[in-house]
Amino acid sequence: MKIKNGDTVKVLSGNDKGKTGEVLEVIPKTEKIIVKGVNIRKKHVKPRKQGEEGGIIPVECAIHSSKVNVVCPKCGKAARVGYIIEKDEKVRVCKKCGNKLK
Repeated sequence: MKIKNGDTVKVLSGNDKGKTGEVLEVIPKTEKIIVKGVNIRKKHVKPRKQGEEGGIIPVECAIHSSKVNVVCPKCGKAARVGYIIEKDEKVRVCKKCGNKLK
């Protein structure tokens, strides 16, 4: 997958189209990612211990990685990710401006 933990991404389609957020978790097996503040659902939680409160809490759910693009730190736009080989090392680059991504 071309998206890594800690990347800033922009959502391209769905209910949260246009939102940007940081990638919290990447699930390569299903090609899904969890983005902070995107695809929020309500989860009903029972109190498990005495004194603990139950209730309804908001939780970020996974979205497919094809619905997001990485935001380039240099040009500030959502761009596709490419690769170049530099000193026997594969480096991710922005397809719009050619800037290296962390």
